[in-house]
Amino acid sequence: MSAPVPLTHPLLDRAGVRHGFFTRQGGVSTGLYAGLNTGTGSADDPAAVAENRRRVAAALGGGSDDLANGYQIHSAITRVATGPWAGNRPEGDAVVTATPGVIPAVLTADCAPILLADAEARLVGAVHAGWKGALDGVVQSAVTAMEALGARPGRMVAVVGPCIAPESYEVGADFQERFERQDAGAGRFFAPGVDAGKRMFDLPGFVLWRLDQAGVGEAAWTGHDTCADAERFYSNRRAYRAGEPDFGRLMSAIRLD
Repeated sequence: MSAPVPLTHPLLDRAGVRHGFFTRQGGVSTGLYAGLNTGTGSADDPAAVAENRRRVAAALGGGSDDLANGYQIHSAITRVATGPWAGNRPEGDAVVTATPGVIPAVLTADCAPILLADAEARLVGAVHAGWKGALDGVVQSAVTAMEALGARPGRMVAVVGPCIAPESYEVGADFQERFERQDAGAGRFFAPGVDAGKRMFDLPGFVLWRLDQAGVGEAAWTGHDTCADAERFYSNRRAYRAGEPDFGRLMSAIRLD
């Protein structure tokens, strides 16, 4: 029986926190969801999802009840987890904690997962940043919540995990116009598409910009494109293009010892 082998990053390794951007590897789901599907909102077998989530938690030294994973609504809402959630899922797209053993976690399938840490303040967080949440301020919301608990943005490190890459993310020209109306500097993250009405959007670049705007000291992207790598990652856009009725969800999580 294979075990999950998550992607990790030196920035978070140096912060001394357990973390992982989990791939499809090491799960029990089959068929459309083959692998480590952790999406309770998917139509996968609930028992398989529960086992996959248990495996993720175990890989970080905890149990399923330690996972603090909100009911994601593409918002800018951040929740503070002061203890194990034991399956309770308040609405929100970012979770931060100062409590050892609690595992902030987010689910993605093309959206950008972000893991954050302030090693000195002993604070960690996880953020789900789709285009809407990133535009509406979920990154700043998470950083502000960590500041309220004693973090300093300049000390913080952040890693953006596997997500849809610019070369895979085609959008309409109206999408760019929406971004530029809300933030004039956002236009730099759009490139010409196949025709005049299309653009290619750089989601990880935009999220890194948001982290910089929030004052985060160091940030990086792992460089993995979820849409282009079906063997390792689930992808909403890839499933849509293939006419598939659903898709699995990847979990990214972080934990203080």
